[in-house]
This record gives sequence, structure tokens and C-alpha cells, in this order.
Amino acid sequence: MGLQHTLKALSDPIRREILNLLKAGRLSAGEISEHFQVTDASISRHLSVLKEADLVRDTREGKFIYYELNASVLEEILLWVRDLKGEE
Repeated sequence: MGLQHTLKALSDPIRREILNLLKAGRLSAGEISEHFQVTDASISRHLSVLKEADLVRDTREGKFIYYELNASVLEEILLWVRDLKGEE
């Protein structure tokens, strides 16, 4: 996905908090939902946006879907910002 999709995904505070939660390791959608006072459908949509931006990966295990951070996309953003700032 392009930088535009990634930045759009990062623009929402709930999605940024989901990424913060995933720093500690993979979580199921239900475990993620427990941290927010929004509907499960809303969390599902946020996870879809993060997945479309390639910021998270999902793995199905039985009836559960687990999400984990895709750090490589975040590293690409950091490199772009560093380059923008003129840092090496």
C-alpha cells in the first residue's frame, strides 16, 4: 500500500492505540475490543483499515483471528521521515 493509505490509517486515534496494544504481541479482535468503548463492528472496521494499509497482519486459528504489528511498514515510514528531514 502507498504512503497515503498508511498515513490515513495512522490518522485515527483508535487505530494508533490498536497499534500501541499490538506492540506487546498479537491479540485477537475480541481482546482488542476489550480496550475500547466502541462496538465490535467499529473495531473490526479499524482493523480492516490497518490491514489494508499493511500495518497489521492477521492469522486465523480456529474461530479466532489474531492480529500482529507489521513493523516493516513502520520502518519504511521512519526512513521516509528521516530522509525528509535530511538525516542519514
